[in-house]
Amino acid sequence: MKHLLFCTALTAALPAWAGEIWVTNEKDNTVSVIDVETLSVVKTYPTGERPRGITFSQDHSRVYICASDSDTVQVMDPDSGEILHDLPSGEDPEQFVLHPNDRDLYIANEDDAVTTVVDTETRKVVAQINVGIEPEGMAVSPDGKTVITTSETTNMAHWIDTETRTIYANTLVDSRPRHAEFTHDGSELWVSSEIGGTVTVFDTRDQSQKARIEFAIKGVHPDRVQPVGFEFSKDGKSVFVALGPSNHVAVVNAETYEVEDYVLVGRRVWHMAFSPDMTQLFTTNGVSGDVTVIDVASRKAIKTIKVGRFPWGAATRP
Repeated sequence: MKHLLFCTALTAALPAWAGEIWVTNEKDNTVSVIDVETLSVVKTYPTGERPRGITFSQDHSRVYICASDSDTVQVMDPDSGEILHDLPSGEDPEQFVLHPNDRDLYIANEDDAVTTVVDTETRKVVAQINVGIEPEGMAVSPDGKTVITTSETTNMAHWIDTETRTIYANTLVDSRPRHAEFTHDGSELWVSSEIGGTVTVFDTRDQSQKARIEFAIKGVHPDRVQPVGFEFSKDGKSVFVALGPSNHVAVVNAETYEVEDYVLVGRRVWHMAFSPDMTQLFTTNGVSGDVTVIDVASRKAIKTIKVGRFPWGAATRP
């Protein structure tokens, strides 16, 4: 009994594993691994050329990396950093999304104007879907029935039926859509438009537009306000939007669509990822080569972490 109590006390005294944030570095051809507890880079692994999009399998035993200039998706063992194998991806894969079945990977091929579907188990292309010019942003609905591809030059969001792998709707957005996300309940789709400087919100029931969000930062020229990546808070009530060369992240009320706050971060903020408990937000700042840590509750930047050159994508590993 004493031994059991000792073991229980010892276990309770051990710090909880806080998780990791994985960041792709475009110019260094590496990924940086940030320990969420110490807020420091603990590992750096080599990748293919110009890594951008990054995501994990559902059990976090594999990490998928878009090596854009290597024209492949690499599959890495996150424990060792070893590249296990490459997946066929089509030319210039930039972003992708993993279906909830943990098997189908939908990849935007910017140079080919297609969305490629790869079976991660057989490692084969199972479909290629023609979309608009320069596809980039990718999203999948919570129920897995719809995948979105955004096309930068066509200025559209393409709605893909995952059963038939065909487009069933196209919706116009402002200039150069870069990123898309469904709300937690799947009732809305949000799409950022970099050059248009807006985020458009759609009702997923009929693909109608519900809102168009604009941004204005005191002392910053409107041309520098360029929305790219964004993430929903844990409760779904707030949306954090990276505003590119304005060097700010906007906080948007997801119910009223009003901008409530702006947070100053590093230079040329691209994408972001939450800590596993979603109390902190990590932004990738391309030009300054660092990551800003934002305290979600206070909406304040609390730390800057130096990573590789031109950090772009970010993903969380518990």
